[in-house]
Amino acid sequence: MRRSQFITTLSLALGAFATGGTFAQETVRIAYQTVVEPAKVAQADGAYEKATGKAIEWRKFESGAEVITAVASGDIQIGYVGSSPLAAAASRELPVETFFIAAQIGSAEALVVRNGANIAKAADLVGKKVAVPFVSTTHYSLLAALKHWGVDAKKVSILNLRPTEIAAAWQRGDIDAAYVWDPALGQIRSGGKVLTDSSQVARWGAPTFDAWIVRRDFAQKNPDFITAFVRVTGEAYAAYRKDVKAFAGNAANVEKIARLTGARPQEIPELLAGSKFPTLAEQATLLSGTTVKAVSETSKFLKEQGKVDKLLADYNPYVTPRFVLAAARGPQQQVAAKN
Repeated sequence: MRRSQFITTLSLALGAFATGGTFAQETVRIAYQTVVEPAKVAQADGAYEKATGKAIEWRKFESGAEVITAVASGDIQIGYVGSSPLAAAASRELPVETFFIAAQIGSAEALVVRNGANIAKAADLVGKKVAVPFVSTTHYSLLAALKHWGVDAKKVSILNLRPTEIAAAWQRGDIDAAYVWDPALGQIRSGGKVLTDSSQVARWGAPTFDAWIVRRDFAQKNPDFITAFVRVTGEAYAAYRKDVKAFAGNAANVEKIARLTGARPQEIPELLAGSKFPTLAEQATLLSGTTVKAVSETSKFLKEQGKVDKLLADYNPYVTPRFVLAAARGPQQQVAAKN
C-alpha cells in the first residue's frame, strides 16, 4: 500500500469514528497477527472467552496498518499492532488507546539478504530490492538501520509487500532482501543470512514493540472486558517467564502456537526467545511513561521520513496503564474498590 493510499484509507476510517462506528455488543471482534508469543496458547484454549464471558471473533491480519484501518472503521474493537503503525495512528489522532505491551521486539524480526544477491555489507543494499510491509515495525527498523549505516534509503528499492507476499516473492527470486517477522522470516532465512535484527537496531537507538490497542468508545463501555483480557494475557506471560524451557518444550503448547501463527514448531522456542514479554508489574511502568516516549520518538522519525504529516504535542492520551493496574489488583480487590 502506497503512503497516499494508506492515508486515504485512514481518512475514510475516520469517517466511521465521526459517525460513531457500530459494533456488536455480544460478540467482540479482535484482530490478531501471526506473531509468536505466549498468549497464543490462551487464545487457542478459549481462555479469553472464559474470563470475559463474551463470544470473541478472532480475525487474522498480516500487518499493523491493516489492523489500524479495521479498528478505525469500527469493524474491529481490539487489535494487535506494532509501535510504528501505532505511532502513525496516534499522529493522525485516531481515537485508540494502547493498554498492553505485547512484546519488546528483539531477534524475532530481522533483515535477511538472499544467498547469491551479492550483499556482504550494508552498502551493498544500494540498488537492491528490499521488501517490507510499509508502516510496520520492520519498516521503521529498516529505515533506522539504513540511517545508522549511512545508506540513502532513496537509493534502495524498498518494496511494500505483506509477509505472505514476501515469502512468495523470495521463492520466485523477485527480491534481494526482506525485513520481516515469522512465519515469513523462518521461510526466507533458510535461503539467506541475517544482516541485522531488531535487537541490534534497538541498541542503535530505535527500539520497537508490539501492543494491544482498543477503540476508546469500546473501552469506556467495557472496562471489565479489557481488564479480564489483560489478566489472561499477563498470566500467559508470567507462566512463560517462570519456566521458559518447559513452556517452549511443551509439545501441546508449541502445536497451539504453530496452528495460530503458521510458524514451524521447531522454530517456536527460538522465536519466543527473540522478544521480551513484560509481566503485569513491568506493564504498569512501561505504560506510565516509557511507551509514550517511544511512540513520540517513533512519530518524530516517521515525520522525518514523510510517513506522517504532523506531530502531536502530547501522546499521553494514546497510552493508558489503568487496565493493567486493575488486572494486577485482582477480581476481589476490584469489587472492593467499586464498593
